[in-house]
Amino acid sequence: MAGTDEQTVAAEDDALYVLTAVLLTPAKFPSVLGDDYPEACAALGLAPLADGYGLVIGQDGDGSRWTVVIDDVSLVAVAIASWDCGMEYDLSPDERTVVAALPGWPLAVAVAAPGVPAPHDPEPEEGDGPVLTPPDTSTWGPAQRRLGADEIALQWATWREQIDDADFATPDTDGTAAQSEGDEKDEAAAPRGHSGVRRVLAEARAYVETPPPLGRVRSSFASGDARTLRADGPGWSLVARTDDIAFVLLDDEPGEVLPVGRGPELPGLLEALDKMAVRPS
Repeated sequence: MAGTDEQTVAAEDDALYVLTAVLLTPAKFPSVLGDDYPEACAALGLAPLADGYGLVIGQDGDGSRWTVVIDDVSLVAVAIASWDCGMEYDLSPDERTVVAALPGWPLAVAVAAPGVPAPHDPEPEEGDGPVLTPPDTSTWGPAQRRLGADEIALQWATWREQIDDADFATPDTDGTAAQSEGDEKDEAAAPRGHSGVRRVLAEARAYVETPPPLGRVRSSFASGDARTLRADGPGWSLVARTDDIAFVLLDDEPGEVLPVGRGPELPGLLEALDKMAVRPS
């Protein structure tokens, strides 16, 4: 995040003091807003354009929260990359790139513009849509489940070191855990042959045959030649590395992170998902 009192863009004839910005594209969108790109766009009342949007988040001179949607995705991407490197970047989109100025913020923002009143929702005006508010993450649900998957993807090494591959067992035919002969492990080697994990793996396989909505499966850079895979579906999220295991989170299991052993079949599933996944351009 970055914001200064010198960065301003026009929002309905008012100056906007920029606090931060995020991408809303098929390959990279705030997953807290939805399981896929069209769902995330719908949460903001936007059409799911192929090239996506940039979301510029800030306050006007009265302190009101505003989200300015622009179609100059490259500009926002450069700004975010500069801020992540600790560099200053004056994010000042051309007014011609502004698609919409939406009241409120769709995400939680912990900073505020200096020299203006504290952040608050703007007074409703005729023609305004509903005020944007961040999804409720105070209790376990889809938004918190997706945030949990985001955290695992970002902190993969920390989560991975907690898993001992020797703990995985191969489910037998009735779904209960049974130690496999030799070193071979089934790809559904989840705790006690977990039925929820088996469902997730089945739905993920179905994605390979019937592509899901755009952004349900995303692939991003990882160390070495591996990729980090992220897949979401109704009530579940999966995070994996193409050269390693996977983790599953379920709406039905609050706060639980379920590891899935690599085994002989998981590599093929992850490879297939990676081939069909959306990647950052």
